[in-house]
Amino acid sequence: MITEDQAAVIGFLSRATTYGVERVERIDTHASAVFLAGDRAYKLKRAVQFDYLDFSTSERRRVLCEAEVRLNRRTAPSLYRGVIAVTRESDGTYALGGDGPPADWVVEMNRFPQDALLDRLAAAGRLDRSLMSPLGAAIAAFHATAEVRGDHGGRTGMAWVIEGNADGLAAHGSTCLDPVVVRRLTAHARDALETRAALLEHRRVSGYVRQCHGDLHLRNMVLIDGQPTLFDGVEFNDEIACTDVLYDLAFLLMDLWRRRLPQHANAVWNRYLGETSDLDGLSALPLFLSCRAAVRAKTSVTAARMQEDAARRLALEASAGDYLQLAERLLAPPAPVLIAIGGLSGSGKSTLALTLAPLVGAVPGAIVCRSDEMRKRMSGVPLLQRLGPEHYAAPMSARVYAALRQRARQAIEAGHSAIVDAVFVREEDRRLIEDVAAAASVPFVGVWLDAPEPVLIERTERRREDASDADAAVIRRQRAQDPGAIRWHRIDAAVAPASVLDTARDHLRTHSAAVEVS
Repeated sequence: MITEDQAAVIGFLSRATTYGVERVERIDTHASAVFLAGDRAYKLKRAVQFDYLDFSTSERRRVLCEAEVRLNRRTAPSLYRGVIAVTRESDGTYALGGDGPPADWVVEMNRFPQDALLDRLAAAGRLDRSLMSPLGAAIAAFHATAEVRGDHGGRTGMAWVIEGNADGLAAHGSTCLDPVVVRRLTAHARDALETRAALLEHRRVSGYVRQCHGDLHLRNMVLIDGQPTLFDGVEFNDEIACTDVLYDLAFLLMDLWRRRLPQHANAVWNRYLGETSDLDGLSALPLFLSCRAAVRAKTSVTAARMQEDAARRLALEASAGDYLQLAERLLAPPAPVLIAIGGLSGSGKSTLALTLAPLVGAVPGAIVCRSDEMRKRMSGVPLLQRLGPEHYAAPMSARVYAALRQRARQAIEAGHSAIVDAVFVREEDRRLIEDVAAAASVPFVGVWLDAPEPVLIERTERRREDASDADAAVIRRQRAQDPGAIRWHRIDAAVAPASVLDTARDHLRTHSAAVEVS
């Protein structure tokens, strides 16, 4: 609903003379108009009111402009400059920050190139996977400092999402979506909510519901100085923004998966979990992901109804159908499996684990439990800081392997597959990790990577920016140990990593009908 005529203000903001530049570019959405002028961007909130958004008065727009700047400076302080009044001067003209009374308000931002947006990079096939680990760390750091909001979220918060999706899909998708599928999805989502209601309430009272981003997908992320930066978080509705941190993250994971970027999604996921150790909410992730896909289905059919261009309308309707199917699939994840990858340092365990993880189990793939990273975290040092010999003594190694088993146990008991990446040179450690799978009644697959000593040493010498401290001396000490009988599936790891991955996938596919590998 349009509540005011902003044509005169929009006309003023559309003129290059307003900013003293040669050209102004304009980007329109249903809720805002953004004017790109020189090295700045000016965002005007439209005078509209929807069931989830109220920009109906100039005063409301001022308050929400200030909230937008305050909240988004948490993640993008270099982008958000402040709020400027569009004033009406005594001669009837408009000015930016003039002497007259305010007619409207804009958020002033530093401009960035549109091709630096992560969704643009993804669409062009240029979204570097190496950016995903720092992105996961950045989101974890943001969530860690976000304000706790236990007055939202929990069971009630997710019920609000599910019912809003059901209403929107029924109201706007009747001409393009199968009503049977919509009803079935809604029923399954309600069932999943009731199954996890106690968990969601526990997380709410335990501080996992926070003032999050609320719209955490690739279009609201941009590369600034080579680093992925979150911006344009939700300021207009606390029901959307104040949510479980894993539900916030789920939007990005779903977006990457939908774009057929599973390696990217899994990299974000594993770095986030490594930073937060938030395995408490794992069993709720399928519901969170499904609800995010259903939200996109709802917004797509809503946008389709507003299109005058037939081709654009049909494209949005097709997209809504795809999201609807994805939402239903996400609520029926495959059964978990526990995979252990052993072998001496340099054999390629971590490479195999990270490339195999997105292909195994529920979206966004297996949780990787890596001994090198676990040792650094337990020692309280950065991942790239080298540790002294005392950190590799038997007592510390026993603690590391116990922590790996505990992490894997938490993952598979919550319905997610896990891949444990460690040397496993001791027969007892191999037996104990097998026992974890047996106790949880899930399939276990053990893989052992073999490679000659010169290959192992050459690989460790080539490592850069890696958590492993292994060198030639470490490899020789490992080779001197008696591993006992190795009953895991042995793979020649002296060949190219792609060949190792293919061999491991073939073994997993034939190991058990319960093991699903993409």
